[in-house]
Amino acid sequence: MNSSQGTPSTSTFGNEDGLPRVPLPTLDESRARLLEWCAPLLTAEELAETEAAAAAFAAPDGPGPVLHAALERYDASEGVRSWLDTFWPYRYLGRRDRIALNANFFFLFKDTGQGQVERAASLIAGAVDYKARLDGERVPPIVQRGRPLSMEQNKYLFSTTRIPGAVQDTVRAPYTDAWPGPSRARHIVVFHRGRAHRMDVLGAGGLPHTADELEAGLRKIMQGAAGRAERDTSPGHLTTKARAEWAADREALLALHPRNAAALDEIETALFCVCLEDLVPDGDLAACDGLLHGDGGDRWFDKAVSFVVYGDGTAGINVEHCGLDGTTVLSFVDAVMAAEPEATPQGVPESAPIEFVLSDELRASIGAAADAFDAYAAATATATVSFDDFGGDRAKALRTSPDAFVQMAYQLAHKRAKGVTGATYESIATRQYRNGRTEAMRVVTPEVLAFVAAMDDPGAGAAERLAAFRAAADAHVRRAKDCQAGRAPEQHLWELQLIQKRRGAELGVTEEPALYRSPGWVTMRDDYLSTSSAPSVNIRYFGFGATSDKCIGVAYVLLPDRFNVYLSTPRAVAGAMHAFAGHLRTAVRELQDLLAAEAR
Repeated sequence: MNSSQGTPSTSTFGNEDGLPRVPLPTLDESRARLLEWCAPLLTAEELAETEAAAAAFAAPDGPGPVLHAALERYDASEGVRSWLDTFWPYRYLGRRDRIALNANFFFLFKDTGQGQVERAASLIAGAVDYKARLDGERVPPIVQRGRPLSMEQNKYLFSTTRIPGAVQDTVRAPYTDAWPGPSRARHIVVFHRGRAHRMDVLGAGGLPHTADELEAGLRKIMQGAAGRAERDTSPGHLTTKARAEWAADREALLALHPRNAAALDEIETALFCVCLEDLVPDGDLAACDGLLHGDGGDRWFDKAVSFVVYGDGTAGINVEHCGLDGTTVLSFVDAVMAAEPEATPQGVPESAPIEFVLSDELRASIGAAADAFDAYAAATATATVSFDDFGGDRAKALRTSPDAFVQMAYQLAHKRAKGVTGATYESIATRQYRNGRTEAMRVVTPEVLAFVAAMDDPGAGAAERLAAFRAAADAHVRRAKDCQAGRAPEQHLWELQLIQKRRGAELGVTEEPALYRSPGWVTMRDDYLSTSSAPSVNIRYFGFGATSDKCIGVAYVLLPDRFNVYLSTPRAVAGAMHAFAGHLRTAVRELQDLLAAEAR
């Protein structure tokens, strides 16, 4: 940032060093907020138990001060840009279950009327154009309310691949000591009918191919795939497995034949993936489901960015989450869709199959992974809920925060569907800070409980219900602002828990503190609803999988004139999700009527 003038730099990464650091709460602040946040979800006895555990944790002779002091020292260390710099890799790369469907997220793009090959070529050209501008730091930094946001995540859009590990995954990416500066790769990976192909999108001189040339290159690949590859010959299925299992298979691939190392290198260094589907989806829900999981033989779920283009030109993106959050990907997608790339005619791009040498054991593992993932996807129920007559403008006209409005609708619908008000997560962006990503907000407040009760209390009149809504919405906005300002307990206390696991013996905290087994900590984080929003005119739907057996994943696109929601949950409890969807439609209408009556 230009400190003499106080104006943000126009260079992509020019503001990073000038951004404020993520605030580190004090131990007492997080202890108090934890108790405040979990209290609405607990009985009196559970709250008392949690209060005792929190007091013991934060006591002068307790484990909390030792762990917090270690975090303070880390935050003050040379080269550390945020006290969360270690937290994020452990949070995302430490998970051991499958990331396909469980962690990756998707966006369904708006239609353009293009056919499949034309649409795919357009997306490739737009993405390559974006990379050229990013490499030259000519992508303008996002500025929000006059404040520049961190653009650090943009470094993970291209040639970034998650690598499975036995204990924890790693990431292969440019802008690192192992791979300094931007990626110099010139190719992408095209998946079609269970086969992977390398295709150059930049010529030998580093200049981008034209859209017409990209189309010709894609058609050449598609024409070479007369039928679908045998199911157990597509190693992409392995990326659907639990991480340690996939790590073992990857080691087996590398040990079997040198050609496999070259094949993995082609995929892992590729700028991004493009998945060309024969499927023509029967509506938005089918398109969303295919973006969430699809056929693993035509995916490499470890790749940061995979564009998916269906047979009719419907398109979207599947994103690996460890280095990328929704806001960064939205900005990228918006730029790709608006791009007017300049390119140099160079002839049809070079392409070649990416071939693996497979043993009988590896083929059996691939086939088993494919079957298991098909079953897992089939055990996931999904639904879409669309509102063409409600959006952010309507909420503002009713004098309320659009996000608070829809979050209150979720709470009311959930109580009516399941009979309980349960823990609810909402992701809050914090990119105004150095290396900022997101903060974990917990939606349920005492005001939410009072609002939900009033809405279904036969003795409550319109004035009482309106007052309860206003109080709950105001509390929601206050808490969201607290999260944006770094005043939230969960990630702070979670990182202290991780420090104990990593360094407990060294610090003299050899046992996990009782706080992390307390009813408040466990209940607050056991989601009934996991919610996140993605506002962009270029996005029709946003989605991700549910986080537990009782959770409904709620991904929403809330725009000025419309509101689209994608829901997911385990199929065994699909009835509750469909009931929630029905009650959500009613709740949105009911709350509009309630607020509109106030204005009359």
